[in-house]
Amino acid sequence: MHSWHWRTWQGRPYLTCSLLEPWHHGFFTVQFSPTLPVELTKVLHPEASVYRLKQVHGNAVLTPQEIVDKLTRGDEVDGVGDSALVSGDGLISDQPLQALWVATADCTPVLIADHKTGYVSAIHAGWRGTALKIVPQAVTRMQAQGSKLQDLRIAMGPAIAGEVYQVSEQVAAEVGASITPQNDEKAIVAALYELANSPLLSDPNPGRVRLDVRRVNALQLEQMGISLEQVAIAPYCTYQTPEYFFSYRREKQKKVQWSGIVSNDP
Repeated sequence: MHSWHWRTWQGRPYLTCSLLEPWHHGFFTVQFSPTLPVELTKVLHPEASVYRLKQVHGNAVLTPQEIVDKLTRGDEVDGVGDSALVSGDGLISDQPLQALWVATADCTPVLIADHKTGYVSAIHAGWRGTALKIVPQAVTRMQAQGSKLQDLRIAMGPAIAGEVYQVSEQVAAEVGASITPQNDEKAIVAALYELANSPLLSDPNPGRVRLDVRRVNALQLEQMGISLEQVAIAPYCTYQTPEYFFSYRREKQKKVQWSGIVSNDP
């Protein structure tokens, strides 16, 4: 089993994963709010350059160079000047010492690292991004830059747990369509229930189920040929751990925690 460790910086806690030990990384907590990545990067690696996106629950995965190019052209940019952000939900680094950041408040923060090239990726995977297979999209982009599946190490941080994440059967089917060949809503839901260690749990309300989004992401990776020994899932639920994590479902407020990773020198 992969272990998770609490670290502290100036008395404030953040989480790391043993699988990503060779990389500067962290899943940060409410205690760091409202600190932004430009400051949080100093916790991980003060010399790293900082990259983040305007997250839109899609499946666009960008390199820092693509961000710079879009900012230069003014493509898909929100805000002006130093606060301008490019839209997207995944980042992949193809250069050393780049800090990639994603914000979450129930969605899954996914950090990926290649132990041969030192390249990394940071992904915001809510149910919509998961339905659009954003994590496989990021892996495919890393493969295009020379990564091999067996060299990847993947950590899914704190997110809302399946046992408390009630969704409609329609949402479950949208997400489930990413891992089953069925194409009818009822058939997809039935197929998900039949899976070993199913990502679905029953719900007492008609037309509702409980959905484990992190489990669906793990199944997507497994279907790509990635061993689940390469994947670690944090044993923390944002909804059930208010002392450490914001939860949009719990608080209905747009407060977030940040997760980041820094690429190594190849």
